[in-house]
Amino acid sequence: MSDLVIVESPAKAKTIQKYLGPGYEVIASMGHIRDLPKSKMGVDVEHDFQPQYTDMKGKEDVIKDLKKHAKKCGRVYLATDPDREGEAISWHIAQLLKLDMNENNRVAFNEITKSGIKAGMSDPHKIDIDLVNAQQARRILDRLVGYELSPFLWKKVKRGLSAGRVQSVAVRLVVDRENEIRKFVSKEYWSIDAKFTAPGSKKVFEASLVSVDGKKLEVPDRSDKVNEKKTVISDKGGADDILKRLEGAVYTVAGVKKRVTRKNPAPPFITSTLQQEASKKLGFASKRTMKIAQELYEGVDIEGIGAIGLITYMRTDSLRISDEAKAAAASYIETVYGKEYLPPSPRVYKSKNNAQDAHEAIRPSQPDLSPERVKSSLTPEQFKLYRLIWERFIASQMANALLDTVSADIEANGCIFRASGYSVKFDGFMVLYVESSDSDKSAKKELPPLAENDVLKLKSLDGNQHFTQPPARYTEASLIKALEENGIGRPSTYAPTITTITSRRYVELEGKSLKPTNLGEVITELMKEHFKKIVDAKFTADMETSLDEVEHGDKNWVSTLHEFYDDFSKTLKEAEVAMDGKRVKVPDEETDVVCELCGRKMVIKYSKYGKFLACPGFPECRNTKKIVTETEGNCPRCGRKMLLKKSKRGRSFYGCEGYPECNFMTWNVPTAEKCPDCGKSLFIKGGKSGRLVCENEGCGYERELKK
Repeated sequence: MSDLVIVESPAKAKTIQKYLGPGYEVIASMGHIRDLPKSKMGVDVEHDFQPQYTDMKGKEDVIKDLKKHAKKCGRVYLATDPDREGEAISWHIAQLLKLDMNENNRVAFNEITKSGIKAGMSDPHKIDIDLVNAQQARRILDRLVGYELSPFLWKKVKRGLSAGRVQSVAVRLVVDRENEIRKFVSKEYWSIDAKFTAPGSKKVFEASLVSVDGKKLEVPDRSDKVNEKKTVISDKGGADDILKRLEGAVYTVAGVKKRVTRKNPAPPFITSTLQQEASKKLGFASKRTMKIAQELYEGVDIEGIGAIGLITYMRTDSLRISDEAKAAAASYIETVYGKEYLPPSPRVYKSKNNAQDAHEAIRPSQPDLSPERVKSSLTPEQFKLYRLIWERFIASQMANALLDTVSADIEANGCIFRASGYSVKFDGFMVLYVESSDSDKSAKKELPPLAENDVLKLKSLDGNQHFTQPPARYTEASLIKALEENGIGRPSTYAPTITTITSRRYVELEGKSLKPTNLGEVITELMKEHFKKIVDAKFTADMETSLDEVEHGDKNWVSTLHEFYDDFSKTLKEAEVAMDGKRVKVPDEETDVVCELCGRKMVIKYSKYGKFLACPGFPECRNTKKIVTETEGNCPRCGRKMLLKKSKRGRSFYGCEGYPECNFMTWNVPTAEKCPDCGKSLFIKGGKSGRLVCENEGCGYERELKK
């Protein structure tokens, strides 16, 4: 009789089956099999929030299969993902199959490799009911908010809206940032920048004015407070005064500081930092990152090796690394780069205080499997993400980089200019990986040899106008960072939260920036007025802490729900009374497009297919239009405008506005530049490092892009 191992996904089942062999049957539950019903709240509030679980629709065949295999097999092992959700799925399966809750039938795999599976199977344990209760409390909490607050929004705003414990706070962060941007008042300021050459050198280097008569030069802040030790060049007149003062001045090196700076590698990834870095370096949305990471964790068929999980579990906020992984990384580093690239002792990274330490950081399961070794077996996306994870981890175990830094102060008539730069003395971990936040600072600016009292030759001196900039809108990466820093949500919730707030159209992407819609702003203001706690970051973070305490067995899940719901229910009733007979209108987003039928300015509306233009005069005027994005350049076939379009998979392409009469389309980007041979528009092929090509049939002109 074979033993039965139940996992969540077929890919994971296939990989584990390979390692366990013929004595086991490994099957997949395809995720959750039971949940709260969709048609009603499914929580008995009057009887300590007892959940009314039902078998999920569409899982009938899976449930039947699980029961059939359990009946004919010997022992049943529950090997779902090693987190709250995975523990809850195992508990539901145990309930369904009527397994003994006191039996050691739960196994967990931090990595889907031979050693990882062997370690998991050798340590079966009971289902962790505290972990299950933490998941139940979170699920019930979200159901209470959703099912009781959403109908309130339907009545007061419009049907089909939803509210959520974490999503509402995320939307508020985006709305609050937008309000900051609107209120921001830009201030003018000037910088004075010079270029010099040193004695005996032809190399031109730059320096900027940093102080005048002992007062430090600074960028104006948002307040109007005056600091007597600092000064701001606030207009052209002030800049011209300094430039006049420096006419004919002698520029002398007042001092040179040299030092060696040690630069530490970034720690290995946790869920939030992986999503942030994949967004910055690869342009991946958080949902896409987690999907690819799941594939790498569950197992990929590698040529010459077979099915193997390439990374450890990807939902974690711990920076812990096993001793075996450190040793494997050290062996690889010494072999490939040499002993000098190893730190004096293995690195230990400290996790945040509220981190769950059940899992390691995200790392390659076999550090010696370099990205190039597995590239032929991976999809392009899998390869890019695996390379990012692998390089970050290996670099995290390497020696510090050593930078020779130089800073020189140059004095002229009471004005101090500063020039600074660095060169790499020893590249250390930087030979492999540089964190994206540092990439803009990584250009090497080497200064010529400078000594105190050197008299420099001035090549140019300019006043440059600047304006203070408002805070930037959130991107997916920076919003995830803000959620993490505020203690809102957990590793498993970041990607779903962003997906929810964009799919519900509370927030929309403008380029890579997240911008609140009118609907998102209206709902946030309504929530701030009547449900302050629901959109309060600290309150939401405190709830997360309470759920962590339930997970650790330090708090009862029912009392945790009472603490929240008793106050929430009272607030909801008060809001119903305060808003009795009132509705909040969501203003339409007006455009500059004029309705050709009635002359009104058209507004943006939404359907299940996306945005479209509609006349605000409905129902008298029913005119609608597609929203089109015109690009530079014209169709090489018929001369009409080229439009930006999206494929079914969301990839951008360009098509003639005359479709279907003219069916010209291309993946290449249209430009305003004309072909010198035929006069048609040129297109960029291959991105920023590509070429300009003419797509007029028979022409064939192309050249490199000007850098």
